[in-house]
Amino acid sequence: MEYRIGMIGCGTVGQGLLEILHKKSATLRDAYGFEPRIVAITDKIKGTLLAPEGADLPKLLQVLAQGKNLGAYRPGEPAASEALDPLDMIERTDADIIAELTYTDIKTAEPATSYIKKALRTGKHVVTSNKGPAALHYRELADLARKNGLQFRIEGTVMSGTPVFSLFEAGLAGNDVREVKGILNGTTNFILSKMEMEGMDYPEALKLAQQLGYAEADPTADVDGFDALAKVVILTNVLMKGELQLADVKRKGISSISLEAVRGAKKEGQRFKLIAQARRKGDRIEASVGPQKLPLTDPLAGVMGAHNALTLDTDLMGKVTIQGAGAGRIETGFSILSDMLVIHRCTPKKS
Repeated sequence: MEYRIGMIGCGTVGQGLLEILHKKSATLRDAYGFEPRIVAITDKIKGTLLAPEGADLPKLLQVLAQGKNLGAYRPGEPAASEALDPLDMIERTDADIIAELTYTDIKTAEPATSYIKKALRTGKHVVTSNKGPAALHYRELADLARKNGLQFRIEGTVMSGTPVFSLFEAGLAGNDVREVKGILNGTTNFILSKMEMEGMDYPEALKLAQQLGYAEADPTADVDGFDALAKVVILTNVLMKGELQLADVKRKGISSISLEAVRGAKKEGQRFKLIAQARRKGDRIEASVGPQKLPLTDPLAGVMGAHNALTLDTDLMGKVTIQGAGAGRIETGFSILSDMLVIHRCTPKKS
């Protein structure tokens, strides 16, 4: 079955998705009956491509690999060299699915939220890896999708392609989640791992994380806990049916953790981790993000480097822990594909 896909944003994640769709095209068709066609891309830096017939992925990937504007896909079309407003793109294309892959603004969740609403109101499913809309407006957007017989899917917002929401919906269906507890930021986990295993102090470990591309030049979102904060809000509101706002969550980062403190924890048979956690207490949910000393027997304590992990405490299965990549071009691109495959399996395609 053919699905027409429009992409808003064609940066790291978008190009990872395109690469997967190209390399896996035969498998997706033969094993899953899923035939994606990229019919539109708009990116504020790379410009716009409108391809109602479906883009030639090898040609498109070559253009992007050469660092060219999307207009180079069809030389002689000057309008394609400028980015079409995403709202206009959504209106002009007959895509079945919009992949919203723009930058995250955790304060306003814009302009991504406006793009998602427009897509849902015009009969298009939405998949996104953008934490902003999921953290600030999940309930509203999920309700809008449901009202229009569509899906709003967010697998890539918390642990990249590591399946959190699909695991809950399918493998753990019927369970109630009493608590979520996890390592949801790879940058801080990498820093703490280097401090313990190689004796680096915090500034040295942070510098290495920046050199390797795990941390941005301004690492505030990671090391001060804002990234993990957004993710625990998403997890709580989706898996525990909460109504948390960002301001409801206590937050502390790792920048005050000294090498001496890390060494002291090790002597005690414990290990520092930046833990995002939410637990149900009666009719309330309490959530926090902050460094904790975990006993080495805790499954989360053994997660080192830039990996993420999450423990779900459920009423029927007890504690279930998953571990995997929390970032990456291919990994996050896969999260978008996995959400598209859920749409393919679970919803009738519009005629």
